[in-house]
Parts: sequence; structure tokens; C-alpha cells
Amino acid sequence: MAEPHFNVLWLQSGGCGGCSMSLLCADTADFRCLLRQIGVNLLWHPALSLESGDESLAILQDCLSGKVPLHALCLEGAVLRGPEGSGRFHMLAGTQEPMLHWVERLSAVAHHVVAVGSCAAFGGITAGGINPTDACGLQYEGDHAGGVLGAQWRDPSGLPVVNVAGCPTHPGWVLETLAALAAELTMPADALDTLGRPRAYADQLVHHACSRNEYYEYKASADKPSDLGCLMEHMGCKGTQAHADCNIRLWNGEGSCTRGGYACISCTEPGFEEPGHAFHQTPKVAGIPIGLPTDMHKAWFVALASLSKSATPKRVKVNSTSDHLVVAPLIKKTRLK
Repeated sequence: MAEPHFNVLWLQSGGCGGCSMSLLCADTADFRCLLRQIGVNLLWHPALSLESGDESLAILQDCLSGKVPLHALCLEGAVLRGPEGSGRFHMLAGTQEPMLHWVERLSAVAHHVVAVGSCAAFGGITAGGINPTDACGLQYEGDHAGGVLGAQWRDPSGLPVVNVAGCPTHPGWVLETLAALAAELTMPADALDTLGRPRAYADQLVHHACSRNEYYEYKASADKPSDLGCLMEHMGCKGTQAHADCNIRLWNGEGSCTRGGYACISCTEPGFEEPGHAFHQTPKVAGIPIGLPTDMHKAWFVALASLSKSATPKRVKVNSTSDHLVVAPLIKKTRLK
């Protein structure tokens, strides 16, 4: 096996470390070997590397000096700019220098910059509420371009920050992105959507391949988390609006939020952390959900919902508010004559 040539430096800032935890759930028995297979050399990761103290700082300095080429800087967690723009709410241990400054300097020498998770991409949970730490993403503050590096920042190949958004990210999204970058040391600009997310997963909706789609089609809705029905109408699910392939590329090979009975909270989108209502509730006006499916006009939805509910089979209606199948599909001849 050829030696990996794509050097990746992974830093963590204001976040919970959940994206690293998710990454370790990649479908492999040998994580390091998987990285080598896609051509990635992990220079340093704060939780996964043996180096610490002066050894780890030497790696960062080698990247800054150019002694070691830095092909991708991965940042997990939002950058903390406070207090008053000094960045001193988060100092890189052993340096007496804010992480904010390290990120700025390393981004300037990196071939690519990758925001791992919605915190690094848009600010995420870390920037929620009154945001006392003045947290933001690398190139976005919510859905507004800017962030730490600025809206006009581009890497040497012309790419903006690659925003592998999610809370947490699916390990496949991260590894697939790094593999794509490592393959040619670049990727075409049209491989990213308008928010800088890789289209390999962001061109899908969580709704696609959802196991509750039959219930959605008939607007047969769940009343509580354990019910089998669609979670959109009453339980706050945003799967018809959320850009991700969670129900196509299942988590741990078999699960997703909706398959586990939890509503999709659209964690790949900027501002998901402050929807203005409880995550498990669907806000409505005159009984109509405010958050309608992507690309669907309100009048169409109302007409479709009315027609669908009037045609709902008894089996679907009964099962939708139960935690198990109460009525099984009818057995009938299906062979064409």
C-alpha cells in the first residue's frame, strides 16, 4: 500500500467533540488503515494522536513554516472570538495564543480548509442563545457569509471553506470529503452547494428513503414519539426540508433519527439550534405547518393533505398512532393477468 500523501491537521475549538466521536463509528475495524486507504495522513488530532505538549506544537509549527505541507486543515467546533474580538476565551494549551489566531494562520498555509460539523461551519449550538463567547463558523455566522475567515476567503484552488455540516456529522460525509480532496488535491467548485456543503450528501433530503414515507403520503401522523406515523405534522420533523442523506446512508449501517422515533431537527442547516419553538413541536398557522416541504407551495400542500387524509387506508391510519403494527397489509393476488 502506498504511503498516504494527503496531510490532514485536525483541531478542536468550541464544541462537544461529538463529530470526532461520530467519526470513530465509521464502518471499519481499523480506523487508521481506512485513512491510509483513502490516502490520508492524519498529522495530528487532539484525541486520536499520541503526540502531546511540545510534540504536538512542533507539528503545528512545521505546518506553518512549510516544512510539512498542510493539505487540509480540519476544524471541529465553533471559533470563540470573545471577549471583544481577542479570542482569549479559548487559548491553545501551551502557547498563550488564542485558537482564533492559530486558525487564521494555519488557514493561510493550508491547501484546503474543512469545517467539520455545524458549529465549525455556521456557529451551531455553541453560538446559540445570547452567544456570550461570540462564537461563529469559519466562513459563516448562521446563514450570513463572513465568520472568522471572511466571505471572500478562498483556498489556493479557489474553493471556499468546505462545510461538512451536521450535528454531529456522519462519518461517511467526513471521510468521503477527505477522500475526494485527497484524490486530486482539489475538487470542482460545483461539488459544493451554495452553503459550501458537499453535494454528495447535501443534494439529498432526510425525507428521501424515510421508513415513514407511506404515512407521510397519507398524512397519517404520529401523536407521540413511539408512534409509527409521520412525525412532520405534530412532532416537529423537518426531514422534508433538511439537506442530508441520513435515511439513504444509514448511521452505523442501520439507523437514523426518524427510524429511532425522533424528529429530524435539520441539524445540517444554519440556525437549526434556534428554531423558535420546541424541537418536538410543529408550529402551525390555522392548522397548517409553517415549515412545508422544500419546493412545495402552501396551497398545493393543503390540497394534497386534504385529499390524502380522505383516502387513508384503515391500516395506515390505525398503525400511525401505535408503536407496533396493529393491522397488517392485506394478502391478495398481485400477479398481472
